[in-house]
Amino acid sequence: MKAITILQPFASLIACGAKKIETRSWATKYRGKIAIHAGKAGNTELCLANPYYSTLNQLGEDPYKLPLGAVIAIADLVDCYYIVYHPGTNIDVAKNIKIGAESMTENKRDSDFGKYIVPSDQEFAFGDWTPGRYAWILENVRPIEPVPARGMQRLWEWRQ
Repeated sequence: MKAITILQPFASLIACGAKKIETRSWATKYRGKIAIHAGKAGNTELCLANPYYSTLNQLGEDPYKLPLGAVIAIADLVDCYYIVYHPGTNIDVAKNIKIGAESMTENKRDSDFGKYIVPSDQEFAFGDWTPGRYAWILENVRPIEPVPARGMQRLWEWRQ
């Protein structure tokens, strides 16, 4: 199964359902099941800062004891959008949207042409929405008991 390594607290925010969009500097054409791997190094200061601390605490996660170096969830990667200012093809709507992400298809006949998303305040706080980056849409996230694993950069194969 494909896997992606994500630093804490972001991996746990995905696993507990608070973060459904992972922002990355690169796009992927991959769609399907993906293992969420918590990297072996986390950002302790970030884990203890709000909104991360309060969100994790509210969802029953101990920000002091987040799993590291383990696969902690399985999700479905269903789409990848390009982050832009004023997304969408409808100018009247787009001018009122500061930031968002739009479908990467340029084919006007494609059913995805003109599709866009606008991050909620929480998603915006939990990602890097700099235009030029990519928003990976995760659905059906299922937390699992942490399985120790060595992570890697980019997408990699996790053998259970």
